[in-house]
Amino acid sequence: MAEAADSQGTGHSPARRWLRRTAALLVGAPLIAGLLSGTAPAPVAHAAEKAALGQTGTGSRTVQVTLDSMTPSAPVKSDTLTVSGSVTNTGKQAVTSAHVGLRVGGRLTSRTTIDDASERTGFTPGVDAAELGDGPTVKFPKLAPGISRDFTLSVPVSKLGLDGDGVYQLGVSLSGQTPNQQYDQVLGIQRTFLPWQPEAVDGKKSQLTYMWPLISSTHLTAQTGSDEQQTPVFADDSLAAELAPGGRLERMVSLGSQLPVTWVIDPDLLAAVDAMTRNYKVNSGDTNVPGTNQEVAKQWLSSLEEAVQGDKVVALPFADPDLASLAHRGKDVSGSLSHLQGATEVAEKTVDTILHVTPSVDFAWPVDGAVDPSIVDVATSAGAHNVIARSDSLRETGSLSYSPTAARPIGGGTTAVVADARLSTAFEGDMSRAGSSTLAVQEFLAQSLAVTLQNTDTQRSIVVAPQRMPSASQAQTMASAIRALSGQRWTQPLGLDAAAAAKPDAHATTRVPGSSSYPGALRKDELPPQAFQDMRSTQGTLDKFKVILTAPDRVVTPFGNAINREMSTSWRTNREGAVVYRAGVQSYLDSLTDKVRLIQKSTATMSGRSATLAVTVQNQLVQPVDNLVLRLEPSSPTRLKVTTNDDAGGGQQVKVDGGHTQSVKFTATANANGPVQVTARLYTQDGTPYGDPMEFTVQVSEITPTVMLVIAGGVLLLVLAGIRMYTQRKRSTARKENGEDNGDGDGAEPGHGDDPEQPSDPTPDTGPESGASPGPGEKVEH
Repeated sequence: MAEAADSQGTGHSPARRWLRRTAALLVGAPLIAGLLSGTAPAPVAHAAEKAALGQTGTGSRTVQVTLDSMTPSAPVKSDTLTVSGSVTNTGKQAVTSAHVGLRVGGRLTSRTTIDDASERTGFTPGVDAAELGDGPTVKFPKLAPGISRDFTLSVPVSKLGLDGDGVYQLGVSLSGQTPNQQYDQVLGIQRTFLPWQPEAVDGKKSQLTYMWPLISSTHLTAQTGSDEQQTPVFADDSLAAELAPGGRLERMVSLGSQLPVTWVIDPDLLAAVDAMTRNYKVNSGDTNVPGTNQEVAKQWLSSLEEAVQGDKVVALPFADPDLASLAHRGKDVSGSLSHLQGATEVAEKTVDTILHVTPSVDFAWPVDGAVDPSIVDVATSAGAHNVIARSDSLRETGSLSYSPTAARPIGGGTTAVVADARLSTAFEGDMSRAGSSTLAVQEFLAQSLAVTLQNTDTQRSIVVAPQRMPSASQAQTMASAIRALSGQRWTQPLGLDAAAAAKPDAHATTRVPGSSSYPGALRKDELPPQAFQDMRSTQGTLDKFKVILTAPDRVVTPFGNAINREMSTSWRTNREGAVVYRAGVQSYLDSLTDKVRLIQKSTATMSGRSATLAVTVQNQLVQPVDNLVLRLEPSSPTRLKVTTNDDAGGGQQVKVDGGHTQSVKFTATANANGPVQVTARLYTQDGTPYGDPMEFTVQVSEITPTVMLVIAGGVLLLVLAGIRMYTQRKRSTARKENGEDNGDGDGAEPGHGDDPEQPSDPTPDTGPESGASPGPGEKVEH
């Protein structure tokens, strides 16, 4: 963004001229001291300091000066300014005759000069102001190497020699001597900024919108318990630590409840915490253990619900999808944009249900506010009309001498809400150290005042979009800065909705930068195309699965949310975790679909032309399944025909209660003997295959009429033979009773042998019972 120059002149007040003269005298002091002591002259010493530039422990970096607090952050005339901190000797020699003092520089004339001053290190004579002649000091007779000492300096603001409204540089320096340089010199300095506005702004205040993000990484898995209550499963218990007192999210709610901010909330975070208020489980290795932080979750949600009442609340699409990744890597994968639409639709309902407030869902927030045409197209495809950009992406290209208002119409009914880059990035980095936090607060206040003083005739709307997931220390530092502005001295709070609706500056740029301007560092962190291919695969499995369920919401809702989580912006810092999460979602969904399956069947035997074939369908889900068709497909339909139901698409309708099995029967007709391979497969009502097929063998052993005739004939012969034997024994017994037995034991008469024709049996044995072939015209009874 082209620097917006300060509208104020440089000015040359008496106080400033005095400071410059004093600085010039101090510049010459080392030269005089060097000549009197016989040591190297000042120019040589200064050259040595330049050679040591950037090296800690030498020259004006011998002592590290840290500012731990500065109160008040933005003083008025009647205040007393108090600065506290510490000094640490990082050099190799002891420092003697040392003291800490204050230095007040001239008024900084633009936001660029503030940037330059914040980047300077070391002491530069003629650039850095002279030490206040009658200002407070703290003396240290000796400061040994590695030793730290604390200090506190207090001075009435009236003695600082401040001129009109503006930003002044405030330096805290340690001056002293070393064995090698036995004259007073600056051995360490720390600079900060003193925003000065003794009275109300002579003009219009800036309207400041501070976005307060409640966003977290993905915690809920797609898994649910096998019970009726669908107990949610968390990947770990880290969310509980964020919600607990002192945790990141607890600090965000506690601090934000006392600040004039706009809450920007990821509904997925609310859904996860709400799930934690009831029975839940936490993944622990190969098992899931019961969660125990219900009370922590309840307390956090209660505090948040109370905090947002009456405040502006913006709901991002569910799970905070990565719009840039979707635009650059995913929009060409069919179905990807539909996930964004679904994530937007569920956002309002989630926030309303849990927090009982109606949020605005009209905002899209690309990562770091970086935009290009494709990102804008994707961001607005789900219905958003406002895209939160940042001034280091949508840069000013005109000749404006001030930072324009945030709202910019960029065409198609879309407004780019351009956040100020300097203010938005003011609290990144490690804010856990008091020194870093103090400097960040002072620079934020300085930049905000500089924006207001650029053009006090026009009221402008300034938006701050900080990092998505501030740490607890970053949140504390942001809150300190906002509280310093809460007196509405040069700013006044404004909600994000109102900032988006503000009248745009007629001269501000409205051209969205081309794709080549998108930062390479952000592009390399985007989700790969494979991520969106995986999402499409999971969605396809889900679409096939849901049609057979009698209670599809039990599956569609958790898996739909899980797919949304796969697009989360938070995966940018955890690409390996993203791969594992996507694989876990697909694997779990596959395991559920496999719970409805065909039980493997052994070989079936048909002993006849027709038989009943039974195939068993198993349902291990909690809910019943329906809308399934089972088909049997013989490998040789000419040898084995399966009767089908035309109303069921050539198969049998299947409906199985949860936790049960169902035997489905088919009538089969065989036309030939031998084995026939049969494939059983489930289909949905629209003919889509469901699950894996199951193959089994049908062994046909058909008995033909000829074979039956042969078998019947053999049986008849056996029967007839038995009858004859019985008849012969009966005759023999009768002869014995009549005294005709000749003693040979078989009842036969002498001389007749085996002649069947006997007098006592005048009828010849020529019938069928004799075993002889029938004569012409006789029938065989089978």
